[in-house]
Order: sequence, then structure tokens, then C-alpha cells
Amino acid sequence: MRDPVRIGVLGCADIARRRMLPALAGAGDTVLTAVASRDAGKAARAALPYGCRAVTGYPPLLALPEVEAVYVPLPVALHAEWVEAALLAGKHVLAEKPLTTDPDRSRQLFALARARGLVLRENVMFVHHPQHAAVRRLLAGGAIGELRSFHASFTVPRRPDGDIRLDPALGGGALWDVGVYPVRAAVHFLGAGLRVAGAVLTGGRDGRGVDIAGSALVRTPEGVGAHLDFGIDHAYRSAYELRGSEGRITVDHAFTPPADRPSVLRLDRGTTTRESTVAAHDQVAGTVRAFARAVRAAAPDGPSGTAGSAAVDRSEEASLRQADLLADVLCGAGRDLARTFAPPSTTEYS
Repeated sequence: MRDPVRIGVLGCADIARRRMLPALAGAGDTVLTAVASRDAGKAARAALPYGCRAVTGYPPLLALPEVEAVYVPLPVALHAEWVEAALLAGKHVLAEKPLTTDPDRSRQLFALARARGLVLRENVMFVHHPQHAAVRRLLAGGAIGELRSFHASFTVPRRPDGDIRLDPALGGGALWDVGVYPVRAAVHFLGAGLRVAGAVLTGGRDGRGVDIAGSALVRTPEGVGAHLDFGIDHAYRSAYELRGSEGRITVDHAFTPPADRPSVLRLDRGTTTRESTVAAHDQVAGTVRAFARAVRAAAPDGPSGTAGSAAVDRSEEASLRQADLLADVLCGAGRDLARTFAPPSTTEYS
């Protein structure tokens, strides 16, 4: 690794303050250079613990020559606008998931990044945890025989009033907030060609205007089925299970495992249950380091045709498969993919 990547942050969202700013400042491969908010006070408060520059407004941060890359934790409805602006300003981009709510728009942004020699990555952190590689090794080794089905669930308790994830104008709702996790897990383990056989999205009873729960049945071209469910007004659940002809693998704490505790994989085969552990790993720091490596590999004087460059291509491919599947879930539930999001001026976000 050469010099750390100098990163600016567009917005002071909760995930940025709690998880990403500490990781960007402490990973070693990156330097937190500036934090921007529409509110000068919020920017100052977010920047203070890290001794970095506080910027009022997003365009002024994009104009800073010392910023090489930006992290975008804005509401999903604003991702396309500001990811595009950052790429046009010559910045590499790490954007919160989902990248956009429209696969065609996501493809346009990835194409723009490639045309400008820039890295664009979607911040799907769980795929950087080694527990999933361990699961893949078990599958490849025939631990459960032939794979028959995949089941994944991510549900969280109700968000407080005023949370942007409850605002339909900003792209709120269960599918975009938590549905992306089981959908990406299906892509991660089942690969290309997934199709939605049926989907349901359920609105809240309090008239919030967003979906608070959903489920989907998808299938591979070979007929392996996957049941995915998600919700934002539920008891907490973060798990997946792969069932085969001879056994099953279960992973709890699949999507947000604690950074300081080992992960446990449970293998049931016949009447025998075996548990194995995977060493504790900070997946937030892992995604930051992976982004920094990709940025340095993409530099004009960086290595060409390296594993880092190939990893960028694989990441883009997975993100686009995920985008297609999310759109299929939406359409399968009878919703309009063409819907546009226009943030009202009264909505508070930073």
C-alpha cells in the first residue's frame, strides 16, 4: 500500500458517524480529510473528533483538490445525483447501498466511472467478512451434498419517528433499507441468472407511506430456490441457511456480526451437528481497506491487470446483479420501478 487515500464524506448520516468515520480515520489505508453537511454545525461536530476539515455544502467538498475519493452516506434517493457529481469532479466513490433504485441508472454510473478511470463501489460490508468465504468452502467441499435451497432473513425493530428510512420521498422502506442484505446474499451464493417467482411488499398500518416488510421467492436457472424476507418493524433477525441433499449450514449474525467476537457456523448433517468458528473480523474496516486497495490499483502509475483491478470488476458485476434482483422484487410485488424520488425541501437530512 502506498500513501493512504484521502477521503471526504458527503453527509453526516447515522451510519457515517457511528461506523464509517471511525473506520475511515483508523483503517490506516485511508485518511479522513473532510466532512461536509448542508448544516455547518453538523459538519463541525462530525469533523471535530478526527481533526479534519468541516465543509458547508457538498459542492465545495467536491472542489477540494486534496480530496481523492468520497464516501456517500446520503439517503438512497440522492445517491445517483451526488455519485455522478463526485465522478464528474474526478473523485473515486464509495456509496452506501443500494447504489441507486434503478439498475439502468446504476449501469450508467459504473460506465461513467470506468470511462474516467475511477473506482465506484457500493458499500456492502458483509461480503468482506471471512465467515462467508468459509461457508463457500464448505459448500464446495460437499459438506451438505447438492444445494437445494437458500433462506435469508434480515429484520430490525421499528425506526423512530423522523428517521429518513420512513420517508418515501427519500427512498425509504424495507426493501431499500434491509432487503438489500438477503438479496445480495442470494447473489453472493447463488450467482447469476436469479429470477423472482413471487414477491410481497407490505405497508405499515400507520400510513407512513413506506413498505415495512417484504419477502421474495427467487430461483436459479437450475431450479435452486431461495426464500428472502426483510422488515423494519420486527424482532431482530440476521441469518441465512443453505439446505442441501445431505445437510444444512446455518449462519447467525450473518450481516452485522460484532467486530470483537468470533463467528459461529453450524453444520447439521444427519443426526450430527458440528460448529466451527471464524476469527473475529471488523467488516467495516475490511470494506474500507478493499476500497483503498482498488483506488490505488486504479491509479495511473498503479499496477495494471492486478488482482485489485479484477476485484473492481467482480464488485461491479455483483452490484448490478443485486440491482436487477431488487428491481425484480419490486416489480414482482406489483410496484412501479419508474417511480422517481424528489426530496421535499422540508425534509431534514445532512
